[in-house]
Amino acid sequence: MPAMNEGATIFDMVSSVVALGYQIIVVDDASSDNTVKEAKRAGAKVLCNIQNLGAWKATQTGLRYAESLGFHIVITMDADGQHDPKNIPLLVSQYAKGADVVIGNCTERGSLGRHVAWTFFKRLNRLNVSDITSGFRLYNEVALSCLSSRQATMLEYQCIGVLIMMRNLKLNIVEASVPMNKRESGISRIFHSWMAVGYYLAYSSLLSFAKAFPTNKDKYKNRVTRFKNID
Repeated sequence: MPAMNEGATIFDMVSSVVALGYQIIVVDDASSDNTVKEAKRAGAKVLCNIQNLGAWKATQTGLRYAESLGFHIVITMDADGQHDPKNIPLLVSQYAKGADVVIGNCTERGSLGRHVAWTFFKRLNRLNVSDITSGFRLYNEVALSCLSSRQATMLEYQCIGVLIMMRNLKLNIVEASVPMNKRESGISRIFHSWMAVGYYLAYSSLLSFAKAFPTNKDKYKNRVTRFKNID
């Protein structure tokens, strides 16, 4: 669970996850409020970035830590209250049916402009995913290894690039419809200003047109180097 200045919601989020019997790792991305204190008080293992790296890099920090502990399944979710831990079983049920990656989708959220952008990028990249920006996801061990790689580190966001990587590795990506709450506090770390939106669109467009990831599965496997094996 990546978090930055989520002191108002993090305690309830962590408490809800702990109550369900799951282990939880919170990655604090250089918060200036009481996020770390509240997360620890609720029972989370907290990792702290010494400087702000962004939501995806914070997420990847948690993924690498989970991999180092030998976790076989990891679920990522936002700390702002939009994702309800009670819906975790909906993702797990799809994993039990053979999915490598499960995305909790909610196509009702987002503005008209955001939906237009999602449709553009989905068609451009031939992604068969309805909710490309959802951070409520389940990754199995193979996906976890992929997202802990050096190549994944070079990505800026968890949406387009991450989905292309997993698609090109022929991982089985499925979706589970879940309700999502309105953000309880704070602002989006991606869409907090028009400048940020412009950067996201420019970055995602360049990544899409660059064809940075080979489509041959075996060739791609050779390029996805496990982070822990890098000298």
